[in-house]
Amino acid sequence: MKKIILAVLMAASVLAVSGCKKTQKKDGADAVSALKERGVFVLGLDDSFPPLGFRSEDNEIVGYDIDLAKEVAKRLGVDFRAQPIDWDAKEMELETGKIDCIWNGFTITEERKNALSFTEAYLNNDQVLVVRADSGIKALSDAKNKIIGIQSGSSAQEAVDDNAAFSASISKLIMFKDNITALNDLDIGGVDGVVMDSVVANYSIAQTKKPFIVIDESLANEGYGIGFRKNEPELRDAVWSILKEMQADGTVTAISQKWFGRDISTIN
Repeated sequence: MKKIILAVLMAASVLAVSGCKKTQKKDGADAVSALKERGVFVLGLDDSFPPLGFRSEDNEIVGYDIDLAKEVAKRLGVDFRAQPIDWDAKEMELETGKIDCIWNGFTITEERKNALSFTEAYLNNDQVLVVRADSGIKALSDAKNKIIGIQSGSSAQEAVDDNAAFSASISKLIMFKDNITALNDLDIGGVDGVVMDSVVANYSIAQTKKPFIVIDESLANEGYGIGFRKNEPELRDAVWSILKEMQADGTVTAISQKWFGRDISTIN
């Protein structure tokens, strides 16, 4: 009897291990095949992050990252869908399978690299301080005792924390849902400055013509990457390989010219 029970337990164990291996293979190595079977590439983004991903006047999600991703999806042979997400919960949205990647001015950090599978940087960026032109603030040191706003869940928080002198000098740090809301509050005097991505800041100032300036000093230099689930490096590599092809054949340059007036890509 004991031999029979032992045999049954061993068989069950083998099946469990076999099933686990199949699941791991499906979740990891077969990520590209699974994507093609689903037939749609779902990009998670903050849809108020111009010019990388934002709402047009027609309420369509457009932007530099969107154009790149649409072409990647086309070359993968699948449809494309931009899925707005809560930026504070972006990693959870990815892990639960609601999206295939986080691609929207997503700063590469060591902490995020430990949790996600990142591409190399496709754009460079700085964390900068934006102020009203008449504020009298000309340098980071002039922000002493000022109220500063940042987007919740963004790398601006890390940039502020890592700059000990700046962090200690300001009177208060206020969190906003997105950069556009933070800039609107700056416009009406609710905050004295906003720490944010230079890519977004310069584009927003150029488009809105609001009387803002970007302080020359940078709080942090960083790169934007595309984040995938940790166990899906094959999908990451497939997307990155296509982006390199797009850079080589001039597609990335054309998209960059459209949004920035020049090629600012760091691919290849």
